[in-house]
Amino acid sequence: MSITDAKLVLASASPRRLSLIEQVGIYPDLLNPVDIDETRRKRESPRALSLRLAREKAQAARAAPLVRNLGENVFVLAADTVVSVGRRVIDKPQSTDEARDALRLLSGRSHRVFTTIAVVSPDGRERSRVVDTKVRFKRLMRADMDAYLMSDEWRGKAGGYAIQGKASAFVRWMSGSYTCVVGLPLHETVQMLQAGGYPVYGKWVTET
Repeated sequence: MSITDAKLVLASASPRRLSLIEQVGIYPDLLNPVDIDETRRKRESPRALSLRLAREKAQAARAAPLVRNLGENVFVLAADTVVSVGRRVIDKPQSTDEARDALRLLSGRSHRVFTTIAVVSPDGRERSRVVDTKVRFKRLMRADMDAYLMSDEWRGKAGGYAIQGKASAFVRWMSGSYTCVVGLPLHETVQMLQAGGYPVYGKWVTET
């Protein structure tokens, strides 16, 4: 496979994931977000949920017509982020009240962020990896929460916050990958793409 023949599909509509992967010199040939059922199964752990959804997204994108039209040498990259306190999953809030409830739950305690990367190579082989980061928020006062909710940064964010934005002021400490919390752990993503045969460093040369 030549470097120029290799195509990469990012199965995500997230501008954060696109920005992150472009940060390390990888530019997807196609953005193909997919719509799957993200309902959590009974007794499914937050880690297992993240893993299953990322893998399902990757496979759904691989079967999409636009992806098939790219030819045979296509790599598909998908990711899914789950935020949890214990076994409780904090989904993307749909309202200000839900966002406030999420902030109250995160206030003054540690939570975990699981981001799974799933890569499907042209030969159909799938590789996946769960990256786990621990984050602890300071105790949030009502004024903290009110101001953050007014910023609207919580919208569309797992856990109801964006660590790369104003919510970084709430983080007392973090253990693990920062980019995992943003939505795409870069070190692990590059490793997995290379393991699958995608010419990451070759693309650096050809796209500069």
